[in-house]
Amino acid sequence: MVVSLYTTRVVLQTLGVEDYGIYQTIGGFVMLLGYLNGALSAGSSRFLTYELGTGNIAKLRDTFSSVFWVHLIFAGIVLFLGETVGLWFVYEKLNIPEARMSAAIWAYHLSIVTTVFTITQVPYSASIISHERMNVYAYTSVTDAILKLIIVYLIIISPIDKLVFYSILLFVQSVGMMCFYRWYCVHRFSESSLKAVFDKTIVKSILSYSGWNVFATTSVALCSQGLTVITNMFFNPGVVAARAVANSVNQTANQFVNNFRTAVNPQIVKQYAAQNYDGSKALLLSSTKYSFYLFYLIALPVCLSAEFILQLWLGQVPEYAVQYLQLAIATSLFGVFDLSFYTGLYAKGQIRENSIISSSFFFVAFVLTYILFKLGMSPLVSGWMLLISQIIIALIVKPIMLVKIVNYNYREIFLVFKNCFFVLIISAPLPIILMVYKDHICANYYMREFIVCVGSIICALTTIWFIGLDKVTKKKLSNFLKEKIKR
Repeated sequence: MVVSLYTTRVVLQTLGVEDYGIYQTIGGFVMLLGYLNGALSAGSSRFLTYELGTGNIAKLRDTFSSVFWVHLIFAGIVLFLGETVGLWFVYEKLNIPEARMSAAIWAYHLSIVTTVFTITQVPYSASIISHERMNVYAYTSVTDAILKLIIVYLIIISPIDKLVFYSILLFVQSVGMMCFYRWYCVHRFSESSLKAVFDKTIVKSILSYSGWNVFATTSVALCSQGLTVITNMFFNPGVVAARAVANSVNQTANQFVNNFRTAVNPQIVKQYAAQNYDGSKALLLSSTKYSFYLFYLIALPVCLSAEFILQLWLGQVPEYAVQYLQLAIATSLFGVFDLSFYTGLYAKGQIRENSIISSSFFFVAFVLTYILFKLGMSPLVSGWMLLISQIIIALIVKPIMLVKIVNYNYREIFLVFKNCFFVLIISAPLPIILMVYKDHICANYYMREFIVCVGSIICALTTIWFIGLDKVTKKKLSNFLKEKIKR
């Protein structure tokens, strides 16, 4: 998290607001294609994890090989679309200064090729997660962050155009990480040795599952990278940079919770595959609470001290960046429920209803944002549309689906909401008061902002410990901390 935030700061300062906004626009368009890969990768991970849960090794091997060939075909489709329709869109529709078009095209081509390589890597990274090799997952994530830090310093001394050189280095880094994943999986997991197997039954199941996921993922893509693209169409690259900066902080904060969910989700699926439905349900509900608490520890101080954090981090804060960040963090806080509850549907393999209903809200948000931009509304409209959609999906749509499809009951889900929002209501007032009256607390600017941040974290931690956690969990945490201290 720390390295990621630091590299974003230096990249912004080195490339400049204009080039950074251009790269985010180009990358945003490419990631629209990459998000479709996310639909297939979710299906791949689910089926690999499920077969591990059933213990059918022969089918696991056939599943892996079939998944790989599906991704290879999809990579070819992405390459074709990216270099035809996508290239036309970049030339004809994006708002890129003429003087920077050549560099932007270079960045675009390299981003497309990087995406193609990333698509073919998915089965291997899915295998590591399915086998729950979280130490490898952690080491590769840290290595990836360090490599990006090295890239930051290399572009400072770039012998060629900085935007082009930055794109080249990211491509090299991506290929290097891909090679490691493949080497590790082939040497550690027997099913990762490719065979000339294209099992139509397995492929049909994956594509049937992923078909609905494509619809859902397309809506998510439109409401993240798609909004970046249309922001560029209506506003200057500086506004795009502001949105990108806010999203960067938000994504970094989300990594904290996503890595926790990455570790717990395979267990939820495996227990469901082993027909331990009560155990799978209990783990999902408890992990939802802990995911909320983890993100809330970051969300509260970031929202209250957004301007200070961005100023400390970037030096010069782009216009709208503070408001974008606050809206993005609030959206992600409700998104914790959305993503956590989705795991229950994911474990059962029945996601059609989720894809249709949830995606419809995001499609509507995208269309409304485009219309409001055309009417001359503020660029912050996109953030508000996303927040409203996420609240409806997280608090209404997903609970109904869990009850109707996976046989949860409303009382269990209500207890999760009760615990989470009770922690929020009890812990938030004092930090808010500190923020409102911070000018009267201390004359030193940095000290009073520090007091607000630390006060927020202390209030959140204290409330979570005394109200959010049950006695059994507190005892386990206490014993764990005592053992670590003794070591």
